[in-house]
Amino acid sequence: MGLKALIVDDEPPARARLGALLRELSQVEVVGEAADAAETLALLEKLSPDILYLDVRMPGMSGLELARHLARLPQPPAIVFTTAYGEHAMEAFEAEAVGYLLKPVRKEKLAAATERAQRLSARQLAAVAEPEPRTHLSVRSREGIRLLRVEDIICLVAEQKYTTVRHTGGEHLVEDSLRQLEAELGVRFLRVHRGALVNRAFLEAIERREDGSYVARVRGLPEPLPVSRRLAAELKARL
Repeated sequence: MGLKALIVDDEPPARARLGALLRELSQVEVVGEAADAAETLALLEKLSPDILYLDVRMPGMSGLELARHLARLPQPPAIVFTTAYGEHAMEAFEAEAVGYLLKPVRKEKLAAATERAQRLSARQLAAVAEPEPRTHLSVRSREGIRLLRVEDIICLVAEQKYTTVRHTGGEHLVEDSLRQLEAELGVRFLRVHRGALVNRAFLEAIERREDGSYVARVRGLPEPLPVSRRLAAELKARL
């Protein structure tokens, strides 16, 4: 029994049933259980599982969004999705050979999914990604992968090959481009400049200076951000 497994599901009975089936099959060793994304990341650092049995729909962050964050790890675990909703992206799962199981999980299906489970490629993740904007950004810290709530992000600033994420607890660098983040985060953020997006919840005012330039006063930032003249009128109208 070489593979270590982590079961992720917000429902204790579902975790217990899946754990019992896995122990009967003896294909993997169940080393832990988690009920949500934060608990999963903590256990990943501690247990280093080879495979995750991951519920698709959970309160807060869904299993699909969590999988996208896990894919950023240097050695992400293999993933088998579990779901009670047969209509949920099944065509995408099948087309990309991503492991998935319908609840209630059957022993023979579990054995087959475990055997073919493999690490998810970027293309596979794109195929099963949800259309809704993500609720968190994953950033690297000394403790490993950390999840930042999008609602706590003040602004995003382009910095050469990286993007600086300034949030209520400090700042971090991410590899996502500003254009990609703008597309994924929906209408919550406003572009104030070619190189900056601001969370509209933190944007207090657009001001014109004596030299004719514009700046954005943003709650939580010690200095205002420059605003392009082209966007100034539009931003004022939105405020």
